[in-house]
Amino acid sequence: MSDEVFNRFAPFIRDHIYRNHWEELRDIQVAAARVIFDTEDNLLLTSGTASGKTEAAFLPALTKLWEEPSASVGILYISPLKALINNQFERLEELLEEAYIPVTKWHGDASQSAKQRLLKNPSGVMQTTPESLESMLIRNSTSVAKLFSDLRFIIIDEVHYFMDNDRGLQLLSVLERIQRMIGFCPRRIGLSATLGDSSAPARWLSMGTGARCVVPKTEAKKRRARISVRFFPIAEKIPNSDSKTLLEKYYEYLYEVTHGKRCILFSNSKGEVEENVAHLRRISEKKKANDCYLAHHANISPALREFAEKRVKSAELPVCVGATVTLELGIDLGRLERIVQTGCPLTVSGFVQRLGRSGRRGSASEMYFVFRYDMSLPPSVFYREINWDFLMCIAQILLYMREGWVEPMYLPKLPYSLLYHQTMSVMAASGCMTPQELARQILTLSVFGNVSKEDFRLLLSELLENGHLERGEDGLLIGSRGEAQVNNYDFLAVFSVPVEYSVRSVDGTSAEIIGTVQNPFGVGSQFALAGQAWEVVSLDRKALNIYVRKIEGISANMWTDTGNEYVHLRVMKKILEILRTDEDFSFLDESAKKRLSDVRAKWRNALAECGEHFVVPLSETVFAVFPFLGTRGTMALLYALREKGFGADVWLSRYIPVCIEVKTDRGLGAVISALNAIKQNGADKYGFSIPDNCEISGKYNDFIPRVLLKKQYVEDYLDTDELSELE
Repeated sequence: MSDEVFNRFAPFIRDHIYRNHWEELRDIQVAAARVIFDTEDNLLLTSGTASGKTEAAFLPALTKLWEEPSASVGILYISPLKALINNQFERLEELLEEAYIPVTKWHGDASQSAKQRLLKNPSGVMQTTPESLESMLIRNSTSVAKLFSDLRFIIIDEVHYFMDNDRGLQLLSVLERIQRMIGFCPRRIGLSATLGDSSAPARWLSMGTGARCVVPKTEAKKRRARISVRFFPIAEKIPNSDSKTLLEKYYEYLYEVTHGKRCILFSNSKGEVEENVAHLRRISEKKKANDCYLAHHANISPALREFAEKRVKSAELPVCVGATVTLELGIDLGRLERIVQTGCPLTVSGFVQRLGRSGRRGSASEMYFVFRYDMSLPPSVFYREINWDFLMCIAQILLYMREGWVEPMYLPKLPYSLLYHQTMSVMAASGCMTPQELARQILTLSVFGNVSKEDFRLLLSELLENGHLERGEDGLLIGSRGEAQVNNYDFLAVFSVPVEYSVRSVDGTSAEIIGTVQNPFGVGSQFALAGQAWEVVSLDRKALNIYVRKIEGISANMWTDTGNEYVHLRVMKKILEILRTDEDFSFLDESAKKRLSDVRAKWRNALAECGEHFVVPLSETVFAVFPFLGTRGTMALLYALREKGFGADVWLSRYIPVCIEVKTDRGLGAVISALNAIKQNGADKYGFSIPDNCEISGKYNDFIPRVLLKKQYVEDYLDTDELSELE
């Protein structure tokens, strides 16, 4: 153990280390302590799951707080999930019990009495979410200065989860607004398990502070991992005994790799989580086994999710939890033996996060990928018969395990939906402002550094016209439509939340909340939730309640997937490399090797006569162009081809930009000539003709002038620099 750092920790922390039998401080903990003790810099800690990052941040920060107590909240801990806050609360409460440093949870489900105590006597550690901070600024702004008047540290957990999206930009905006109210910039500490190039994340973390950000370089031990990929051909469209047997083999394998293990079974959709857990429970019951299978996703009630977390951490018998991204982050689940994934993670970052959930304390990580594919689908164009998510999974494994690569962060330049949100939030907090003062307040926030005064003027004009703002004697006021937005609880979040019905069980003495669903199922309907089948007893549409009773069997449920994922250029290039080579990857089992061989043969046969570009004639007037660019590059190529007079549409496999289908009567030569010109000369994306209905994510897009949304689309969704990488 590094005596130099250890001896600088507060006595209660040294006692904690002794009680927990730590043999040594980890490299990242020593490096972090030196930065926190000896500098005033911001700090970004990035290393694998269970590498001690949380302790690396808190132990020296708490020591400084113990040595010099603050006159307000001293440490502000921000998490993307309430569950992560609750998890960290238990760990901190034990650590700080003897130091008399209070820890207070502050989110929608937290104790109101604890919040009131903190407001009366601000001190210690406060744990919260971006949305709760937003609520404070709007509805309790007079208390903000008192709460944070002597704030020393802001610790942001799971930094990678906040980057690349409006929620992360909202957090930066809120923190900068708090800084203005208290008159100084507390130090920021960011924690993340999955970052590639750390330069952009370091800039993100320090935005609006003017401070330097240190990213300690520590000797990271190479991750040992056992990875397996298995492929199951099934025949869902043929309702006979053979097809049922094929599907049963798929679920039997899922049972085989989860049976007797403490593990997480990840899926990319809530519906698939429910389906998997239901089938595994049935198999376990049939075998009279003691296996415990639970479900965990955002539509399951917090109480049941917390039950699943505690069960998998503390149970003596093996427990398998089917989950979506809700268990991808750093909630402490103890020592997991294995991770199983149905299908492909959405990103390399997601793969790394999930892989890191097992293999703690020096043991190898275990991750099993399981694919199923309906081979009974009618014949189609060759590229629609290729399992692109299967190829992308192989690419993700190779990129990280061989090259240590993770997607770099992308910081949006023109977040107009957030611009609306923060404008209305500032107006709600102030009541009345002149347009000039409002512009000064908003446009000087770092996240809006690329938004011009003219853009903001256009937004204000739109908001005045549609009743979100109105003119008063002394300046701008919130209008009636704006009041309806700001006073809605949903306003605090910058991500869309669909209208959902609470599902309440009537089997017990009280109507226990099971979770939520989007569909108002009628009386007698059956659906799945929390790994259990339910039948609707009654429906209260006005109160948005569905009352259910538990039934036997397996039922289905569907949720609307939201959000966009963007595939990076390097992932697409790795997929092409996989198609071009004959390498026999050791992590593929025989079924997966056979499918990869079939896919390669299908690809090569189709492109056998192609020249330097991957352009396949589908008819005399339709051609498939395979650029192998990232999502933003592919979209730029789409508009570049349209500018040259071609009909063109992108074909996506799920969200993977596979090809552009080009329609023209000018022939193959004209298509190839256009591609050569685009690759050599590039394209001017600002000259593209963007349709009015261009798709762009943003919760408040309905309130943004269309001209601004098109401008944002061009700036943040098209990458013409990638065109030089066109195949």
